[in-house]
Amino acid sequence: MTKGNSTKITDELYQYMLAHNPPLDEIQRGLVETTYAKFPDAAGMQSAQEQGPLLAFLVRLTGARHIVEVGTFTGFSALSMAQALPAGGRLITCDVSEEWTAYGREAWQAAGVSDRVELRIGPALDTLRAMPEEPHIDMAYVDADKESQIGYWEELVPRLRPGGLIVTDNTLFHGSVLDENATGSAAGVQAYNRHVAGDARMDSVLLAISDGLTLSRKK
Repeated sequence: MTKGNSTKITDELYQYMLAHNPPLDEIQRGLVETTYAKFPDAAGMQSAQEQGPLLAFLVRLTGARHIVEVGTFTGFSALSMAQALPAGGRLITCDVSEEWTAYGREAWQAAGVSDRVELRIGPALDTLRAMPEEPHIDMAYVDADKESQIGYWEELVPRLRPGGLIVTDNTLFHGSVLDENATGSAAGVQAYNRHVAGDARMDSVLLAISDGLTLSRKK
């Protein structure tokens, strides 16, 4: 099967795309730049710049009021979603690093959305399992350790309201999903993609956005 009418994204075309998307505000831009300056070896864990406006768009599109994020890093994606939440909305974000998330805390405060964001430090599976079991989550964003993703999925899906959305990042994982001998994180993404595609509780599409983005809607 051919790839159809796909367009190869060159550096120039990527910049064109960014120029025709909602621009990052000063605080978002500052957080992106700070992340690359402070954590150059880990900055690739930050959600791509175009994903900030996309996540905000999805929050508004779904009318989400209760969001859960698995994997905070320095807080760019949480900032983008929190800014799009309506009054009274709430975002719970999970991470294990006080060092990384300290930069997120500063940005959320500067943006005036810190009252909408609750950071929970500790293993995300423990955080998810401590949440109410009934369906109450409107939207979730999963961007954390790949070997644990099926576990996150299985904790999130029962807690997701009908029509709720799970957004998963890195589902192409730099192309290594094609490696038949994949191990570690790449094998975790492969297993997760199979698991998601076979879950009859959800409708899912895997899109070639950034490093692969899967959107999953609860039936």
